[in-house]
Amino acid sequence: MEKECADVKCPIHGSLSTRGQVFEGIVVSDKMQSTVVVEMKYSKKVRKYGRYMHASSRISAHNPPCISAKTGDTVKVMECRKLSKTVAFTVVEKMSGQENKTEKPKKKAVKKSGKKKAVKKTARKTLKEE
Repeated sequence: MEKECADVKCPIHGSLSTRGQVFEGIVVSDKMQSTVVVEMKYSKKVRKYGRYMHASSRISAHNPPCISAKTGDTVKVMECRKLSKTVAFTVVEKMSGQENKTEKPKKKAVKKSGKKKAVKKTARKTLKEE
């Protein structure tokens, strides 16, 4: 699965050192050159109500050519030095790809009964009569 790369900013084959925070998230965009946007979802407790709020955070991360994560992949990102204005993380490992992604079940088409139309027509008639 891993292939050699000549990228200097690769944490595996290059000279980039990683330290600090480690996150897991889903790649939501891979349209930039060697950069991906990773979205991480988390729960945060709201003290006032005693319930949990679901929130998400997006991080731009360097995507080495040896990993080449695509949209929908689950990846592990790790903190590194600033590589550009917005990029301070790099993709270290691809956890799972699109082939493991489960599809949503399709909704069945439901026929509408004609009774609702009859009710609407009678309601219109009563409005006209008044």
